Amino acid sequence: MKIELTPIAHVLGGRDAVEDDHWGEVTATIVMDCDRFSPDAIAGLESFSHLIVVYSFHQVDPGKIEVGSRHPRNNPAWPKIGIFAQRGKNRPNRIGVSTCRILGIEGCNIHVQGLDAINGTPVLDLKPHMSGFEPQGEIREPEWAQELMKDYW
Repeated sequence: MKIELTPIAHVLGGRDAVEDDHWGEVTATIVMDCDRFSPDAIAGLESFSHLIVVYSFHQVDPGKIEVGSRHPRNNPAWPKIGIFAQRGKNRPNRIGVSTCRILGIEGCNIHVQGLDAINGTPVLDLKPHMSGFEPQGEIREPEWAQELMKDYW
């Protein structure tokens, strides 16, 4: 079964190159495909504080896709783990997911902060962040993951 995804928007602004850390203050605009979607498609989104953005890691070289395990950020101090046990960009389907703050909406443009996607990134889907969808109970993660994220935002 082949699945084809057509971007619904793209990222305008923010960073032009991938960097590992300090995404928290980065601002960008998600520009909807106004030929396919009217502002009605995002009506009501302004009442949410955060947005979940599903996007394509479109600049990842297909030759660098990981299908096994590796050290996160190629740091040998961290354990070698499977690609599906980390959030790296060199994933088989090159799909990224990020939660960012909504700063405002103008027509088909959504202004955001803290989106860890670069200028020109194709956006595949948008979902409002709803606290009811967050995990129930205690969240567990390894120490290396907390260390990796300490300067991310």
